[in-house]
Amino acid sequence: MSNEITVKLTCSIEELCNLLENKNFRIVEKYILDDTYFIPRELNLKSMSHREILGRAILLRDITEFIPERKIIKLTFKNKQIDDKGNILKQSKVDCEILNAETGKAFIEAIGYDKLMNIKENDIVYEKNELKIAIKDIKDGDQLIEVETVKGNSELDTIEKIKQKIKELEIPIDTNDYFIKKAEIQLSKVL
Repeated sequence: MSNEITVKLTCSIEELCNLLENKNFRIVEKYILDDTYFIPRELNLKSMSHREILGRAILLRDITEFIPERKIIKLTFKNKQIDDKGNILKQSKVDCEILNAETGKAFIEAIGYDKLMNIKENDIVYEKNELKIAIKDIKDGDQLIEVETVKGNSELDTIEKIKQKIKELEIPIDTNDYFIKKAEIQLSKVL
């Protein structure tokens, strides 16, 4: 199980790409991520926090990859343990690949879930020496980077080491919050 940081960029995506390429990072993935969140019909949203609502969500995840070129559609359930300061302590997810999005949507609705919201993003993932930096351009939202810990790599196996590596690389980020929760930001816009 890995953990990750997600932070806002304080530069343009083009500037960050140039910075990473000048430091010999290479693009290993490029894709469009289209996440539709579904929640149980019976939830009383007015009596729940955003985190509680999202804790019950199932995602219909439609991924169009350009590097490598392929299409993936899956149902995803995320489980995050977050402390009272908003730091993600642990997280996991369960994925179930499906054949097409319409069938997945019909299945989710048949078991009593309704659409809550949709988040679309363009992603580019750079890598160097096992360090992967995912640049996330959220449609009608922020520009973020996401960096996961790397199990078995003593230089990248904790959140603190990841923060230090980002600092060493001089990546221009907003250090006020290392655990941006894009789904919570989007949810506050739709509720």
